[in-house]
Amino acid sequence: MISVEEAERVQEELRARVELDGPASFALVAGLDVHYHGDALEAAAVVFDAEGRRVDQRVVHGRPEFPYVPGLFAFREVPALLKALEGLSVTPDLLVCDGYGLAHPRRFGLACHLGVVTGLPALGVGKTHFVGEYRDPEQSRGSWTPIVMDGEVVGRALRTQDGVKPVFVSQGHRISLDTACDQVLRLSPYYRLPDPIRAADHLARHGE
Repeated sequence: MISVEEAERVQEELRARVELDGPASFALVAGLDVHYHGDALEAAAVVFDAEGRRVDQRVVHGRPEFPYVPGLFAFREVPALLKALEGLSVTPDLLVCDGYGLAHPRRFGLACHLGVVTGLPALGVGKTHFVGEYRDPEQSRGSWTPIVMDGEVVGRALRTQDGVKPVFVSQGHRISLDTACDQVLRLSPYYRLPDPIRAADHLARHGE
């Protein structure tokens, strides 16, 4: 297991490889989530096609390979999530992570980490506010306000359904912020969270 200092160094090196633009449409989208059961974890990947049909899924059982350290949470989850992705029969065009991308103290959250190491476009969808400042968006679906940290926009608070709490969207890798928000809305036709993340959460909690 690497040390905290080594992890921070890896994070700094990988952050330089983040790209903040990319394709605007995606045929296969994978939702990713991790659930903890005591000292064990389940990492799930669920792939949907452009019509919203589930085409593949994988859950991996394991144990965290890194301690809980604020700002370095990806080092606990990335190894298991990579195994889940490797177990799929298809390669997704977009990774939708339950977590953060640029909206992170070092601007390199889970979505950035997974995107860079896989080379795939990735975005983060946080359920709660993590870093920066934002104003509450209007109550209608699609309304958003910027998340600003140190004078820089690192994401958006996005209302995915009328009158529900916003989610916190940030770029991970190879995607623009406009496209990331468009995708989150497209993938959230009925509920607050995108369907691929909802499916991955259920799979991680309950297994195949």
